[in-house]
Amino acid sequence: MEDLIKNLKVQLIEELNLEDVKPQDIDTDAPLFGDEGLGLDSIDALEIILLLEKHYGLHIGDPKEGKKIFYSIQTLADFISANKK
Repeated sequence: MEDLIKNLKVQLIEELNLEDVKPQDIDTDAPLFGDEGLGLDSIDALEIILLLEKHYGLHIGDPKEGKKIFYSIQTLADFISANKK
């Protein structure tokens, strides 16, 4: 799980072009969206959906689940671990 979390941080930085952010700057449990944490927006959410599909072959079946899944790096990692093929 630790390797997955490290990979997710690197992938988010690359995919979202977070130029001034380093993996160690991202708190695993901090919110990804809103004023706290990384402060991502809805466009970034679409990029994360593409990242999940491209790197992990995963699709989010129920859009209502997206809010829980995208809460933090930890919740993303939990979703990937539970659903990875």
